[in-house]
Amino acid sequence: MDQTLVDRMRTYLDAGLAMDVEALDALYDPAFENVRCDEEGLTVTLTKDMFMNRFRALKAQGRNVGESVDDATFLATGAFGAYGWIVVHRVKDGLPVLYTFVWQRDPRGGWGTLLREFTYEKDISHLVRLMERAAP
Repeated sequence: MDQTLVDRMRTYLDAGLAMDVEALDALYDPAFENVRCDEEGLTVTLTKDMFMNRFRALKAQGRNVGESVDDATFLATGAFGAYGWIVVHRVKDGLPVLYTFVWQRDPRGGWGTLLREFTYEKDISHLVRLMERAAP
């Protein structure tokens, strides 16, 4: 297990929990995408702008994305070239969720920005409907 990736993930999770919008904006790569899928094969892709708009709206409303990140379990890490990945297990609404985060290496060393997030949930039909209603 690459502890530097675990530490970078903790930085990211803590920023989200604190609703630190500036830190999150710096952590997400401009080309960030989150690909979410479920057991029925539904898939949605979210961008950095979508994530940041959601974080800003929640913060403006005095809301947050959760009370704790204590349920996060880091299952595996690896690296390939200038990229590193980490698999994270969490529980959302009583159901397991698996995430794979792909980080880019910073040219000066260490892990830089979050480039991709692949999320597997039991059911994302609510998100698919929301995206369909928001489409122009």
